[in-house]
Amino acid sequence: MTERLHRSPPFRAEHMGSLLRPESLHPDNKSKLDPAQLTAVEDRAIDDIVKLQLDCGLRGIGDGEFRRNVFWGTLFQNFEGMQDVTDPDPAMFRSFVAGFVKGGKLRPGTLLVCQDKLRHSGKSDYVKELRYLQQVVPRDLWGGIKITLPSPNWYHLQFREGYAYPKDVYRDDQEYFRDLAAAYRTELDLLYEAGLRNVQFDDPNLTFFCAEDTLQDWETDKANTRTPNELFHSYIKLYNDVLSPRPGDLHVGIHLCRGNFRHSSRKGGYERIAQTLFQELDVDTYYLEYDDQTRTGGFSPLKYLPRTKNVILGVVTSKYPELEDKCELKRRVFEAAESIAEGNGTSTEEALKQIGISPQCGFSSTVEVRNMGYEDMVRKMRLIREVADDIWSGEP
Repeated sequence: MTERLHRSPPFRAEHMGSLLRPESLHPDNKSKLDPAQLTAVEDRAIDDIVKLQLDCGLRGIGDGEFRRNVFWGTLFQNFEGMQDVTDPDPAMFRSFVAGFVKGGKLRPGTLLVCQDKLRHSGKSDYVKELRYLQQVVPRDLWGGIKITLPSPNWYHLQFREGYAYPKDVYRDDQEYFRDLAAAYRTELDLLYEAGLRNVQFDDPNLTFFCAEDTLQDWETDKANTRTPNELFHSYIKLYNDVLSPRPGDLHVGIHLCRGNFRHSSRKGGYERIAQTLFQELDVDTYYLEYDDQTRTGGFSPLKYLPRTKNVILGVVTSKYPELEDKCELKRRVFEAAESIAEGNGTSTEEALKQIGISPQCGFSSTVEVRNMGYEDMVRKMRLIREVADDIWSGEP
């Protein structure tokens, strides 16, 4: 592939982090391996997936999340004060949250609940992920290596009010979020010291605040003492408390995830949250899902995107193997650019400098998700690169 210009993230062609795992990492096969054998198998799979990303001309390079069973990984497990729950009270979950339950049963190893004061243990499995990537990615591309982190609100919105932490540990969300933000800052410090310059938060929770069914459910739960808008603003502040002291050369993105399960609904455009999201949240780049306009709405909310920020348009689906039409994808990118240009009073050509494209979600955010074959995924990744080359003349 033609040598591409070196450039810092974000890139014109991106992916969300999780990629299809090889058969060697199927749960049935992993269960037969001891820890050393499993690490060796993971290493070989990561070597291959890094090579694929390079061959496809991608520069936001990750390990496919191959060392994780679910996209959020082990961050919260390394926070002192969080404990595993194996037999939770169903009353603790919000009615619109199903992330921990399948077929009426709790997914193994997925639920942690705060039981004591939160503090980062000093251990980071993500640093281990980064260090291995640094062994297999060319050194001049290290600045693009991307590590994905779960959203800091992950184990908060899942629970109805009164269940996220004991009242004798934290008086209110303000106290809880203060320690939670400090723990996240420690994780970011560890990753930065290890050389990370590109981090992406995966947040399935923020899209609940623009989902019509969620907002209806909210009204029926009499335990809620705040409006959705009030809680949304508190999450924006939580993020900003995590990120406000970050180094200037650490690129921070956030993926507003609606899921790669084919039955995912989360229907509702970004209009309800766009102005606050784009103008108050202190991140550099937004990764937004736009593969299904009946579910996500149009591009008009992008008029609130400031000139100093970027958006990666998730216009290629990871839920179905059918390949999108290249001309239609390019048309949609220009349509998005027109909305950004309108809001900022600039030209479409200037607005295009703030845009990239990607799949709307990861290809395998849990070990169970497999919506397509490996070659289908490769075709979609190459398509993203081809569209980016056509629009941005070969920029990475």
